[in-house]
Amino acid sequence: MQQINVAKELPVRTQFLIFTILGEYVVQRGGTIWTSSLLHLMGLLGISERAVRSTLSRMTRKGWIVSQKRGRQSQYVITPRGRDLLEMGQQRIFEPVFTDWDGKWHLVVYSLPEGKRRMRHALRQNLTWLGFGRLAPGTWISPRDRRVELKGLLNGLNVEPYVDLFAGFFLGPASAEDLTIRCWDLESLIAQYQDFIDRHEPEYQLFLSQEANGQAVDPAKVFVCRFWLTHEFQSFPLKDPNLPVTLLPADWTGFKARELFDDYHVALGAYATRFITEVMNVDGPPPALEKERVG
Repeated sequence: MQQINVAKELPVRTQFLIFTILGEYVVQRGGTIWTSSLLHLMGLLGISERAVRSTLSRMTRKGWIVSQKRGRQSQYVITPRGRDLLEMGQQRIFEPVFTDWDGKWHLVVYSLPEGKRRMRHALRQNLTWLGFGRLAPGTWISPRDRRVELKGLLNGLNVEPYVDLFAGFFLGPASAEDLTIRCWDLESLIAQYQDFIDRHEPEYQLFLSQEANGQAVDPAKVFVCRFWLTHEFQSFPLKDPNLPVTLLPADWTGFKARELFDDYHVALGAYATRFITEVMNVDGPPPALEKERVG
């Protein structure tokens, strides 16, 4: 298998990389990983041991993971709080297309005192993650009913006394499409999705060709390729509100990008999973893994 070019133009924070590994591979395997295995995987991604250990310490202090000793080796275990965070992220990233909209808009209206500026910033960030768009200062809207997610969010941020929720129909005078353009930068998203397609479609076709020809596969390289593919695509929910199909422009590239991601992610999955299983099952430093042949 030839080296597949992997785009890493996105700003990289070690914490996000660790969360990607935990969400993609560790949760499904009991939520526990040897420290040596995690360091090995992060090393393949070009992250130093020092940076990883420092980040793991911060994540432990925040209550997302805990460290435990097993003989001479140590492990990290995902806490219930960490699982909740990972599950919320997975649900948002793999959320299905919104096809059955009743035309109703859901509003979040808030007014926080100046002394709670940090809470206000956190609230805005989380509203963006949930797909809300800013209609006016202190007023955010979404075509999706997010009351369940909002309840946990508002309670967690301790801002419930400052927030009101509404739902209703938009009566104009502008159109629903005009309202959408005011609240979300869809043109920028179209360009970003197209860029994702232009870079990863050739990689995907190359992989399928190599697979069909039975060329040797380097499991570690497949893992790295699949990791960066997932890491890049999971940034889109921060920008894409997953609007109803009726509100999307005719040239919307998000569907094609999603299909490409799903197909490529699945195609790499079997090889990456075998590699991860071997790495995570070791009781100490992972052994060198042999290349495998496709077919």
